Amino acid sequence: MSGRLVLVRHGQSHANVERRLDTRPPGAELTDLGRDQAREFARTWPHRPGLIVHSVALRAAQTAAEIGDELGLDTHRFDGIHEVQVGALENRNDDEAVEEFNAIYQRWHEGDFDLAMPGGENAHEVLDRYLPVVTQLRLRYLDDHAWTDDIVVVSHGAAIRLAAAVLAGVDGSFVLDHHLANTESVVLTPITDGRWSCVQWGALTPPYYPQPDVTPVQDALQSADPMG
Repeated sequence: MSGRLVLVRHGQSHANVERRLDTRPPGAELTDLGRDQAREFARTWPHRPGLIVHSVALRAAQTAAEIGDELGLDTHRFDGIHEVQVGALENRNDDEAVEEFNAIYQRWHEGDFDLAMPGGENAHEVLDRYLPVVTQLRLRYLDDHAWTDDIVVVSHGAAIRLAAAVLAGVDGSFVLDHHLANTESVVLTPITDGRWSCVQWGALTPPYYPQPDVTPVQDALQSADPMG
């Protein structure tokens, strides 16, 4: 079996608890629960990873460290796989900011990649820094037939969902309706011609059907964690 790319959302951070749009590195630390979530991921993931990498954000580095300590593996920092940068919305937790972030994020999944967060990134800019890391990991490890281990990439909910949707052609309405809880993952497996197949999204497996009448903005306003 070929190795797979496991895009794991970090454990619970203090900003998650406070419902803050925390995107600028280094960002908030993990809570005690977040550390427990990372260790639980390491203990229960069915395929032992051969490599653990993480973004520059503190919460991602701490999540990776907990996983690595549990499995006896070193961790490696990669630039480019941090969260969507929300610009002027940074560190806000009011309903207006949460609504604006999720409305723009919805537009991305409807095809408007040029639309930017206020003072922040557009979808093209996120993908232009994120996807080269994925390609690098694929070329260096996963395309080697001798490599059969998973690669765990500790990253961030909005960025993971955007990148995975583009890489594996997952329907945007499904993505908008299926957030990732802390330490949930999206699993991609390399297939022919540089393409990817999404074999797991959280607890779900294919097929990923389009979702009728998605309401991501309203859902985010009702959620305790709008960044998943």
